[in-house]
Formats: sequence, structure tokens, C-alpha cells
Amino acid sequence: MEGGGKDGNPLKNYRIGKTLGIGSFGKVKIAEHIKTGHKVAIKILNRRKIKSMEMEEKVKREIKILRLFMHPHIIRLYEVIDAPADIYVVMEYVKSGELFDYIVEKGRLQEEEARRFFQQIISGVQYCHRNMVVHRDLKPENLLLDNNCDVKIADFGLSNVMRDGHFLKTSCGSPNYAAPEVISGKLYAGPEVDVWSCGVILYALLCGTLPFDDENIPNLFKKIKGGIYTLPSHLSGSARDLIPRMLVVDPMKRITIREIREHPWFVAQLPRYLAVPPPDTAQQVKKIDEETLGKVISLGFDKNLLVESIHNRLQNEATVAYYLFLDNKHRTTSGYLGAEYQEAMDSSFSPITPSETQSSAHGNRQQLYMESPVGLRPHFPAERKWALGLQSRANPREVMTEVLKALQELNVYWKKIGHYNMKCRWSPGFPSQENMNHANYNFSVEPIGTDDLGDKLNLIKFEIQLYKTRDEKYLLDLQRASGPHLLFLDLCAAFLAQLRVL
Repeated sequence: MEGGGKDGNPLKNYRIGKTLGIGSFGKVKIAEHIKTGHKVAIKILNRRKIKSMEMEEKVKREIKILRLFMHPHIIRLYEVIDAPADIYVVMEYVKSGELFDYIVEKGRLQEEEARRFFQQIISGVQYCHRNMVVHRDLKPENLLLDNNCDVKIADFGLSNVMRDGHFLKTSCGSPNYAAPEVISGKLYAGPEVDVWSCGVILYALLCGTLPFDDENIPNLFKKIKGGIYTLPSHLSGSARDLIPRMLVVDPMKRITIREIREHPWFVAQLPRYLAVPPPDTAQQVKKIDEETLGKVISLGFDKNLLVESIHNRLQNEATVAYYLFLDNKHRTTSGYLGAEYQEAMDSSFSPITPSETQSSAHGNRQQLYMESPVGLRPHFPAERKWALGLQSRANPREVMTEVLKALQELNVYWKKIGHYNMKCRWSPGFPSQENMNHANYNFSVEPIGTDDLGDKLNLIKFEIQLYKTRDEKYLLDLQRASGPHLLFLDLCAAFLAQLRVL
């Protein structure tokens, strides 16, 4: 099937080929982009099926995340085409299937080959975390292999875009690869969950089996929660050191992505392009590849409109052609988006316009490592810190005492729902504490009804939870449940001003 002219055919720019697979929502087909001649994979998502399975949010989430990412080891999204009955998601085509099938076919891998895969996976996961995205379903079935046997992380349907002050509470993903805190239904910040899954994947690469496996799900969960597994004797000493540090049951004691990147087993034979993290998408679109630009212009597209579209990250026929040309160009060279690529940036890329180089706080952070000199020893930029909530070294009882005093001063009603955990309500119209019984602020007493108090339109509902962190600090997390965002921020500012120990 080939797209024709402007006859309403949503896939007029593609020559559709055979079906690659059939999923819950529809088919995945191979296609050829007519103007560039490059192959793509098109996910055809049936709107009716998506709605009947209540998976609209899952689909939106994957599209949102893939639009954000430009990384050599994360599957690329080129365009999304909306039609009345279906959604067409045009993605990078990878020919060699899943890493899962590769492991099943070859069994356990030699450490050099396993390390190459693992380095690529960790690079992609680190990029996700820098962009405040946690995958949450990492497993060999979601790791695809291209023609060069390079890894492409796929299936971001379960991923969460992390927000400061937000802890994940959803248990999801595949049980064999899921971290103990996930299957236990506990609150978790996110990145440490992906570290556990990467540890399971590394074990599978090196051993050809899973560390935690049992046909009986309760027994499987018992093994995962207890961290019960065995390390084969054929593993090297360095690998035997790394795996147990990733499969630590306590997420606060688990190794971090940065520590993995500094581990002796990981840094051995590390390709130069993976030693230098790629720039974020905002930085990449500030550079134009002149050769690729020329190819797209030769197809009849206007240069100025193309440059403007790239800078503004607009999806149209010209930008789709540009990125298909650009990505296929980089696949033929080593160091895609890495050290060698960045060394060549000044010669093969040019700025879009002087005004587009204006910096922001986020841009400056990325620029620091884009311009770092590349030496024999890998240089790692400062990790983006997952700054969730308010941190303190004070005694937790002191913290909660001050929290309660602050809530009382601000006329916030609350009730205890767990250890160091409470639900709160506040509205600008709530009466002050001197007009209320003091017991309304006590842990053991339900807050008074608020149906007739305050301004219902401005009613803020939120939760407060105190956590203990890895470095022996206590972290106070405030999470808005409902109510106006700006009013909640005003309340947070007033709350912070009242606290005396944080």
C-alpha cells in the first residue's frame, strides 16, 4: 500500500510493507519513507481498542517520552499521525529483533560481548534519568537490536515522567525484573528501580538464566524480596562484585547509575562515544548538519522554514526527512552522538542563528559537558540530582513537631494515615485556630468537615510524608492531590517560612 496525493490517506508519504508483529492495540508494519528511501516501523494503534482497554494514558505517555528523546540507544520516534480510527506512530526500524531472543539463541555471553550491551543499556537509562524519566519495565524483551547489534531501549508505556516532590507508588512491570520495593507496593523515587532491573539483565547476559525465577508467583516474590539468588563460579571477580551491588534489596543501599559507570567492570573497553554523555535534545536542535540540510532542500523544501521547524521542534514532512537522513548518516559512523561526533560538531554543524544560542540554566548545565575536553580517562558531568522534597538532619520527631506547628499556624486540617504520613486540607477561607478546638489538629482525631468552610473552588488537598534517605537525612515530601497549582505553591512557601528545623 502506498500513500497517494492529498486524498485523505494519512500514510501518503510511506510505502507500507509486511506486518512485523501484532500487539494489543494493533499491528506494527515495516514501511519505506518515499522521499528518503529509508525504512521505518509504523505502529498502528486502534483508537477503539485503546479506549476499551483504558490504555489512553499509557499510549500518550510513550509518545510524549519518545518525542522528548534523541539518544543512540533509545528507539527514535519520527512522527505521529492522527486519523479518526487509528493513531500511526512512525518509529525507527530495527531489524535484528529482541535482546531476549539473542540470549535464548546464544545462551550466556562472553563478558566482552555482555559488557558492550550493558554499557549501551546503562548509557540509555542514564539519559532517561537525566531527563527525569524512569522506564520501570526494563527487560531483554524491551531491548531491541539493530543491524549493527546495537541496543535500542523501547516500550516506554509504563514509564513515568518524574516531578520534584513526587514518589512513585504504582506496582508495574515484569515480576522477574521488578525490584523488591515495586512488588511490595512501597513508595519509591524511581531511578533505583531501573538499577535493579539492569542488574537482572546483566545477570541474564552473563549467565543465560534469570537470577529470580519460579513458576509459583508467591515463591518468586519471596525470592525477590529476600534477594535470594546464586552467582555462578564462571563469572569474573569484577562482575561478581558489580551484580550483587545492583541487586541490593534496600533501594537506599543500592548502587547508583553514576557508581555503575565508575565501576571497573563497566569502564573496561568503554567506547569513547559512551564516555561522553550526549547533549540533551534542546542542545542538539541548536546545531544543523549542513550536508543533511542540503539533501532535504534538494527534495524541494524551503531552507528557512526547515531550519525554523528544526529549532522549534515542529513535526512536518521536512523535519521527518531531515531526521531520517541524519540518523541513517550517523548509523554508518562510530561514535554517534558521542565523543567522536562531538569533536566533529564545529566542522560539520553550524548554529541556526545567533539568537538561538541564548543560554538557560538547563542549557548551561548541558553545555558544560559538551565542551569538556576528551582525554583517556572518561569525564562524567555532575548528575542531575533527584531533589525531592525538603531535606533535614534533625530528629524526625522534631521535624514532625515543627510540621504540626506550621500546619496549625496556617489553619491546615489534617489526619494521620500512616507512620509520619498525613492527609491535609486547606482553603483561604478556613477559620483561624483560635476559633477552633485544638483537638482538630491532633493526630488521633479526624479533621472537622470542610464542606461548609472556606472556598470550595480554592480547596487544596495534599499529603505530607517523611522519609529517611541514603545519607541519613530526613526528607519531607509534599504532594498536591487536588486544587489550584499556584495556590498550592503559595501555601508551600508559607509552610516553609513557618518551619524552624529544616
